[in-house]
Amino acid sequence: MQKDNVQRAHLLGVGLDNDDGHKRITQAEEFSIVGGSQDTHDRMTETVIKTFEDIKTKGKSLATIEPQQLSDLIQKNSPA
Repeated sequence: MQKDNVQRAHLLGVGLDNDDGHKRITQAEEFSIVGGSQDTHDRMTETVIKTFEDIKTKGKSLATIEPQQLSDLIQKNSPA
């Protein structure tokens, strides 16, 4: 049995400021966002979606992008 040599990566965002009792979870193939207040969860989701758009534009994937590049893109796409 041969194993795939495909690199896999998954980005996890965790919001810790939830005090309204709601359990918020947003999942996609390469990322999961859990927790947070409605505002925090929405901001994290928007940031990650924009970041993945930029990664794709660069012709890369989460598994192949350099950590510093990923960090720079996340910071660039974070709402002020």
